[in-house]
Amino acid sequence: MKRYSGLWIAACVCATLSLHALSASATLKPGDAAPDFTTQASLGGKTYTYALADALKKGPVVLYFYPAAFTKGCTIEAHEFADAVDEYKKYGATVIGVSHDNIETLTKFSVSECRSKFPVAADENSKIINAYDAGLPMHASMANRVSYVIAPDGKVIYEYTSLSPDQHVANTLKAVQEWAATHKQP
Repeated sequence: MKRYSGLWIAACVCATLSLHALSASATLKPGDAAPDFTTQASLGGKTYTYALADALKKGPVVLYFYPAAFTKGCTIEAHEFADAVDEYKKYGATVIGVSHDNIETLTKFSVSECRSKFPVAADENSKIINAYDAGLPMHASMANRVSYVIAPDGKVIYEYTSLSPDQHVANTLKAVQEWAATHKQP
């Protein structure tokens, strides 16, 4: 009996550590240079080439990674970002979501779940996910739920990782507002 209870305790410890690993990853931190990227994206069902460098010329970029289009948490998060796009714009910021989904799936997702308010980008080969250390710890090709705010100078000014979609919009919007308060737009 003692042997089995020891195995049960070990299994519980492993499960707890695994859950912690899902929320704590080696993401980029404030002050780090944001890796530049260009990829296919869709906005309102129209596919185009998205370049981070071009978006940063206009102001801060809220770059958020999510596991998969049309899943419950990712749909909730997309709706919340869509609802907040106008608020981000007040501070000169733009939003883009990135997942490992293909562009055909994201073209549909951009209309239905993103409500044609912001683009979503395809990262089928996970190059962007890996460059941003945003992969799920036990499935690195799939994105974890990670949000970054990148200043126009290309530096990360905020990072938030949580599989729950609940605070990503509120936290990144606060970071954009704080940035805007010290960087007056012309």
